[in-house]
Amino acid sequence: MLASGFTNATVSRNLIIFIVVSSILASITDTKYYFWIAVKPHLRDYRQLWRLLTWQLCYTNSTEVLFAAMTLYQCRVVERAWGGRKFASFLISTLPYTTLLPPLLLALLIRPLSLNTINLLPAGPTALIFALLAQYHAAIPYTYKYQLSSPTPTSTPTNQGLELTSKSTTYLLPAQLALAQFPGSAIAAAVGWCVGYAWRREVLPGASGWRIPDWRGGRKERYEGLRRRMEGEAGRATGVEREGGGGGAGRRRTIGGQILDQFRGAF
Repeated sequence: MLASGFTNATVSRNLIIFIVVSSILASITDTKYYFWIAVKPHLRDYRQLWRLLTWQLCYTNSTEVLFAAMTLYQCRVVERAWGGRKFASFLISTLPYTTLLPPLLLALLIRPLSLNTINLLPAGPTALIFALLAQYHAAIPYTYKYQLSSPTPTSTPTNQGLELTSKSTTYLLPAQLALAQFPGSAIAAAVGWCVGYAWRREVLPGASGWRIPDWRGGRKERYEGLRRRMEGEAGRATGVEREGGGGGAGRRRTIGGQILDQFRGAF
């Protein structure tokens, strides 16, 4: 049966809640202007380097919040495929790259090459979402293909048309997110996609093999003990027992063997 909603996707649910709540709080407190980055004057004139760490905390308009939340909801299947621990490890290990690379790339390379015309980096975790979208693109298979073609007949026997998959419509929402405040949002999206694929190819320094500590170690031991007891009870219920010394290292006796032993005793 297909899982619906946020079943087995706790981290994705909490991330969506954080994006929505942080944007609402920024609107209520009228602090939106603290999050987006303008290389000049924020970095060059005022030296507000703390913005390099805070620009991903919230979005500054409701349209981007909607697109980001819906994209994360679509990508929750990645958490189901990986498990919560690996999914959270991916988000944390790529966060330094998605946080620092877009503003530094904008300030040191893109702005000088554009003759200071590209100056703004909009707020919001667009880079992190596109790093996750790269995992969705690579790890989640499509279920079917379909083709869009012209209704007019063609003289060639082969069908000429645009071939799409069941995942194609999923990319419409992040595409609008990347173009919401072009070109700054597109820069963040491109950097996030590259970071995501670098993580997947295990070329991202210090991130690919890292995992957060397993906070369920004690629970796993209890479950393992419970599993052993259940296996022992199931074995006794089906007539499969162990003979021999300690440690359970004897041979197995089946129901047929027990019946033969009873006949041997009768003769």
